[in-house]
Amino acid sequence: DDDIFSSIFCENSEKLIDVHLFALTAKYYSLSNLGVCTPLEDVLRALKGNSQGATGIKPDEFMNNKKSHEVQVMSELVDSIANYCGIKQVIDIGSGKGYLSSFLSMQYNLKVYGIDSSHSNTNGAHERNRKLKKHWRAYQSRGRPNLKAQNLEKTNDRPAESEMKCKTINEELLNNTKSLQNRDQVIMQDLVPSHGFTEMGTFETRTETEADLVAEAKSHEGKLSEEVLAILNVLPADAVEVFSSSHCNWGELCEEEKVQRKMTSLKTKATKSSESNPYLPLTSCITAETELSDIVTDLEDCVMVGLHTCGDLAANTLRIFAAKPEIKAVCSVGCCYHLLSEQFENQEECCDKVWGFPMCQYLKDKGWCCGRNARMSACLALERVAVGQVVPTESLFYRAVLQVIIEEMYGVTRSDRHVGKTFSKSSSFIDYVRRSLKKLELDDSKLPDSCIMDYYEKYKHRMNELEAFNMLKIVLAPCIEVLILLDRLCYLKEQENIAWSGLVKLFDPVKSPRCYAVIALKEESCS
Repeated sequence: DDDIFSSIFCENSEKLIDVHLFALTAKYYSLSNLGVCTPLEDVLRALKGNSQGATGIKPDEFMNNKKSHEVQVMSELVDSIANYCGIKQVIDIGSGKGYLSSFLSMQYNLKVYGIDSSHSNTNGAHERNRKLKKHWRAYQSRGRPNLKAQNLEKTNDRPAESEMKCKTINEELLNNTKSLQNRDQVIMQDLVPSHGFTEMGTFETRTETEADLVAEAKSHEGKLSEEVLAILNVLPADAVEVFSSSHCNWGELCEEEKVQRKMTSLKTKATKSSESNPYLPLTSCITAETELSDIVTDLEDCVMVGLHTCGDLAANTLRIFAAKPEIKAVCSVGCCYHLLSEQFENQEECCDKVWGFPMCQYLKDKGWCCGRNARMSACLALERVAVGQVVPTESLFYRAVLQVIIEEMYGVTRSDRHVGKTFSKSSSFIDYVRRSLKKLELDDSKLPDSCIMDYYEKYKHRMNELEAFNMLKIVLAPCIEVLILLDRLCYLKEQENIAWSGLVKLFDPVKSPRCYAVIALKEESCS
């Protein structure tokens, strides 16, 4: 209300005059107080019904505490969404090092494509997943009795719609004996349980289809050899090994024997990897216009997820979800609000650009703008400060005085370069300034130590003032985050094909400050 704000700020000077009321008002407009979030327990109950999800393996043995907490909570939710929709494919946008992707694949037997723009992240995810597979059986053995019971219950409780789909597709495969390509597809489904088939559904077709394949192998040996090898592109790189030519003399084998040996090798390796569906890290930059089918060649009905997708990537994840019919559900946790692009920040006319904020038509019509300082504030962690985490006042003070030095001594007001984590590597303020100037490619030789210390002494008495200012920013942070998250939720509410959408608090905000997920399911996935 206007009356409340007039009590917090002076009408003439617009200065803050009531800190206590400011804090109470900020709390009132925080997401936890507005009552717009759906409790995670309610979402899981609606998705699972009376069935119980897998609880066997915990990720804390191979991840730090924060990442373990995030992966464990989010993976259970994503698995519940996938089961509810009757699908097995997951697209992890901004997958990074693949923590969530690999756990979804190994723990929940989902086929996961992890897409990240960084080659180093993708390569790291490949290597990390390779090492993790070596130890996964040991992790699984600890919870095997529980997992067996849960998997059996999960199979029995699978949605009726999914059972009908599976039955219909299997009947078509059994009745269709005209095309060798269709038989190859059945074998691929046996090897890779990633297209919505249950193990029970495909097992009954295995004997008949393989017998038909051998009977016609002679007339189709060339085509079959090529198409069997194509299966290797579907499975993860380390899940299947090509049969080595050193094991036998291929020139002395007939084509039928070659095919049979290839099939045997593929089945052996696929059986070993069947305990966990493939996780495939891919490198690609995702935008709102990205065609997923160009990246994921076997794209099917899927869930799109993002764990701390940075800046505009979170907004683009929701846009892709709304636009692509194959994506039946989305679960997105954003971060790095300061990197969002804003349509009305610089008042630039650019009709073709897709902006990170605002997304919904309501805020667009209002011409709403946050600005970089507000978005930076939205990234702060009030809950951590509330439990005693110290605000890094000294490093903030160093950075503030450095800004003054750069403007007054070098005439620089904006730069594309960043100082980064220079404070932790510096032994003193002088050392900090010189390291920072080098990073900014500014000549520090014109600046004697005495001059640097003069600036330090000039502003030293204002350090407490800076600390108070940053505390006010931290108190206000949840209000700005509310605006960004509600903008994304309103965007989904504006879409015609969305059956349900909501904001859900997934994580403990002390462990993981960016703890809210935007979740949505399309109408056809809820039918």
